[in-house]
Amino acid sequence: MSHRRTLEHRAAAALSVAALGATALAPYAQATPLSSAAPATSRPGHTAVLSARCLDRTVPLTVEEQRLAARMPDPAAPSRLSRMPFAQEMIAGGGFERVAPQVVDRLCRTRDARAARRLAEQEGRALWQAAVRRVQSAGAVRGSLPRSDDRPLYWTRLQVTAALRQWRPRGGVTAAEREQIIETFEKASRGMTDISYPAGPRVARVLASGFDPYTLDGGDAGDVPGAAGNNIRHGNPSGATALAIDGTTRVGADGRRQVVHAYVLPVNYTEFAAGWIEDTVGPHMKPGPRALTSSFTMSQGREGRFDLEVWNGRYHGVSAGNDGSWPCRPVGGVPQLAINNPGCNTQPPARWGNPRVFDLFDPPQWTTASLPFQRMIDGGTGANLTPPPGAPWTAGQGFPVIRNTSFTEFPRCDSPERVTRNAAPDGGMQPSQPGTPPSQGSCAYAGGGGTYLSNESGYRNTLLRDRLGRDIPAGHIHTPIMQHFEEGNRFAPSDPTFDAWRRVIVAQTAALVRTGAERAGS
Repeated sequence: MSHRRTLEHRAAAALSVAALGATALAPYAQATPLSSAAPATSRPGHTAVLSARCLDRTVPLTVEEQRLAARMPDPAAPSRLSRMPFAQEMIAGGGFERVAPQVVDRLCRTRDARAARRLAEQEGRALWQAAVRRVQSAGAVRGSLPRSDDRPLYWTRLQVTAALRQWRPRGGVTAAEREQIIETFEKASRGMTDISYPAGPRVARVLASGFDPYTLDGGDAGDVPGAAGNNIRHGNPSGATALAIDGTTRVGADGRRQVVHAYVLPVNYTEFAAGWIEDTVGPHMKPGPRALTSSFTMSQGREGRFDLEVWNGRYHGVSAGNDGSWPCRPVGGVPQLAINNPGCNTQPPARWGNPRVFDLFDPPQWTTASLPFQRMIDGGTGANLTPPPGAPWTAGQGFPVIRNTSFTEFPRCDSPERVTRNAAPDGGMQPSQPGTPPSQGSCAYAGGGGTYLSNESGYRNTLLRDRLGRDIPAGHIHTPIMQHFEEGNRFAPSDPTFDAWRRVIVAQTAALVRTGAERAGS
C-alpha cells in the first residue's frame, strides 16, 4: 500500500508519547477539489447528513447514522443546544469536513453500482490513510482536535455511509448492490483491505485490531430539550492505537524487523457475524512465507489497568451494539442458555470452517490466548511515561499489566447457574494464577473480556489461529478506560486531560504490542 513505508525513525515517532507519529503527508482534505454543478452540502445547524441532487433524504438511516444529527448542550451556554451537531464538530475538528462532500460530488457523477463500488474502495482507503497520517503526524494538522484523536475517522465514515445509503443513481441500484458498496467503503476505511507483508525469517509480521467508539448514548444531557447525553463524546484508545501503529516498522529486541499493520472493528454483532474479522485476519494467518508471526486484538476495558485476557468465551450478545443489534438479550434479567441457541453463540462463517448446522461445541465454547504473558508484564512498557491527571501511578511506572485468568461459565449447559472462576481475592486487581481452566463440558458465559465484542474479537482471532494450525502469539489486550475529562467539563468535546489519557494509553498499548511480537528468549 502506498502510504506504508519502512523508515525506522517514523516507527519510533509513532510509538513515542511526545510525537506518536510519522512524518506527515499531505492530508486528504487538501486533495484537488472536484467540480460539480450541484455540490453536496450539509446543514450544520440541524444535521451532519448531506444534501445533493443525487441523494434521497427520505431514505431511512441506520441507528448509528441517525446520531449524525445529535447535538449536546453548548459548552459556553448550557441552556441551549450547541450550534452544530456533535458529529460535525468531530469531522471539522479532524480537518475532514471536505471528505464526504467530495465523495458525494463524485458519486453524483457515477451511473452504476460497479463504478460506485470502485469509488467506495478508493475513497475508503483514502480516508483511512488520511486518518493514519493525521495521528502519526509530527507536524501541524488540520482541525482543532488533537492529532491523537480517533473520533474524526468514525464520524466521517458515518457521514459517507449515510450518503451511500441515500444515493439514487439514474439507472437505479438494488439493495444488495448498495450494501456491497457500503461494505466496500467500510472495510477500506477501516484499514482492512490494504494489509500486506514482506516475506523472510528476519521479519516479524504483526497485526492488531482496535475498535470504534461505543456506548455513545446516555450521559449528562443537561436541561436542554432534545440534547444528546455527553456519552456521545466517547472515543476508544484501541482505535487510536490502531491508527498510531498502522504501517510502522521497527527492529525488535529479537533482531527482527517488525512490520505492523492495524485495522479498526465496528462495535456491531452484524459485521462480526458476516465474517469481517476472519476475512481480514484469515488470509494472513494461513501458513506461508508472508504469514503472520503474531496477531492481537485490542479494546477498552477496565479502569486503571491493562488486562491480558487468557480465556475467551463463545457466548455473546448480552449488550446491544452501536447499531442496536442485540442477539442474546437477557429474558427477565436472566441470561439465556447457550444450548440450542445460535444467537448466543459466536458463529464464524462457513467459509472459515464453521458447520452450517448449529453445534454447541463446534466451534468450541472456549479458546485460550497464546501471548508471552510474563514478558509483556515485565517488559517495562510504562517506562518513561508520565501519568495523565488522576492516574494512580507515578512517572515511569505506567498502568499495571495483569494476566487476567477470570471467566464465568455455565458448569452445566442446560442450567442457568453461573460460576465465576479465578476471581481476584477481596476485590483486588490480581486474579488467581495460573488459574483454573474452564470445566470440561461447560458452556461459556463470559470470557476474561466479558460477553461483548471485545471478548468476541479475541475468540475469533484465537479460533483462526487454532483452525489454521498456527503456533504464534495471539490474544486480546484490554486497555484502561480513557474517558477522563477535566473537572467541570460537562459538554466540551475535548480537553487536555482527555487527550493526555489517550496519548499515554496509546503509547503503552503500542509498547505491549511491540513486546508481545518479539520472539521467545529475546
